[in-house]
Order: sequence, then C-alpha cells, then structure tokens
Amino acid sequence: MPTPALPTDPRDLRAMMRRGELSGLTSGMAPGRVQANLVVLPREQAFDFLLFCQRNPKPCPLLEVVEAGSSEPRNMAPGADIRSDLPRYRVYERGELVEEPTDISHAWRDDMVSFLLGCSFTFEAALVNAGIRIPHYETGKNTAMFVTSIETEPAGMFSGPMVVSMRAIPQDKVVKAVQITSRYPAVHGAPVHIGDPDAIGVEDVHSPDLGDVARVGESDVPVFWACGVTPQAVAMASKPPLMITHSPGHMFITDKLNEDVAAL
Repeated sequence: MPTPALPTDPRDLRAMMRRGELSGLTSGMAPGRVQANLVVLPREQAFDFLLFCQRNPKPCPLLEVVEAGSSEPRNMAPGADIRSDLPRYRVYERGELVEEPTDISHAWRDDMVSFLLGCSFTFEAALVNAGIRIPHYETGKNTAMFVTSIETEPAGMFSGPMVVSMRAIPQDKVVKAVQITSRYPAVHGAPVHIGDPDAIGVEDVHSPDLGDVARVGESDVPVFWACGVTPQAVAMASKPPLMITHSPGHMFITDKLNEDVAAL
C-alpha cells in the first residue's frame, strides 16, 4: 500500500508527533515553514548557554528562549509543547548520550529553559525553488553532518567544535546557493566554508559523523553550513549535568513562514 501523504499544516504534524504517530526525519515536511533545533537545560546552566549562542550566532542562531516553568514556545508556535512535539529527542547526562526518546515528559523539570535555534532545513525549500537539487530533501533522508576543526567561542562552561551540514552543490550554482542562504541569517545564513574539506578538518565527505551520506558528483562542490547540532558536540565536550536536544534531523516544526525570518 502507498504511504499516506503527511499533512502540511505544522499544527497537524506536531499533533501526530505528540500522539506518537510520527517519529521520522523532518526534512521536506511542511514546506515553507521554519524548522528549529532544540536545546533544553536547567536554569543553572541556561545563562552560560545564552551567552554561548550570542557569541556563536552562525551555529546557534536564537529564534526563541522559553523561560523556566513553561514548555510552550509562544512566539514560534503558540499552543505547542516542547516536551512532546518533536519526533525524537536526545538526552545527555554529563556529556553521555543516555537515551533517544520520542517524548521527554519523564525527564522534564520545572527549572528547564528551552532554546529554539534556526535550522538549515528552513532554507532548503528556497534552494529547491531556485532549481538547486537537494537529494536528501527529495528523498526524506538526513543531511550529512561533520564535526569540524573549527572551534566555537567559549562562554562560561560551554565550549567545543562547530558541527556543519554539507550539501553538494553544482559548481555553476554555488554563487546562487550562497546568495539565497545569505537571506536567512536566522537559520545559519551563508556557508562557513566552500570547497576543500580538509581545511576544516573533514577527512572524507562520504563518511559523515551524523546523518546520511551525500552524493557528490564530479561537477559538484562540497558546501558547508554551520549546523544546530553544534550544541550536541559542545555537550559532549563540556559535560553539563543534563542537556536535552532534538535528535539530528528530527526538528521542531514551527508555525512561522520562511519569509518571516528572511532578510530583505
């Protein structure tokens, strides 16, 4: 039997996630809607992480901070619940990944502060609409992600390497890809590196640290964008007592339109 088509309204998608009916990758879901990375921390570590985001706006562009005592992102998705409305999460304890649940209500505490960070899945629709093929977007797979040799700017207890997402862009469309993504600084914006992977500590573009392998054709150029999985690498390096994040590629789908976060 063919797979039933998913709804395109983000509220319907989040409701399916809340009921446990949808736990897969979100690339290509709700085209035209902003998707977000998630970081949840106890209040004691939240200020340090807020400062970390301010010092590292490329990998950690802040969309919304949900204060302690609330799990509702009132700006990006009124009525949503951070604890249940993502398809899959990761729970880190002192830098160790301890579980990957589809709901974090059991791990929630009243002092939790939630951060929604921009995600590059947001601008993929704009790239596709401009005639730039994104194979993982078309097939529902995950983007290729790499831990780099680029160090983030430390803040308080948080420090560690930047993670990037890679897309293989045809050489004659690289400039267009840069121009398009530059309009979206709230979701990582322009690439942080183009070309030689070795220059940022990526040894093999066919062996990602996270996500799925990307096809790189002879006429393609590897293009790297800062990635919102960076806080997970930072969690492993900095070892906060508790950090909850989205599982890579399993994003929070907001109500906001892509153009709401685009620069003119």
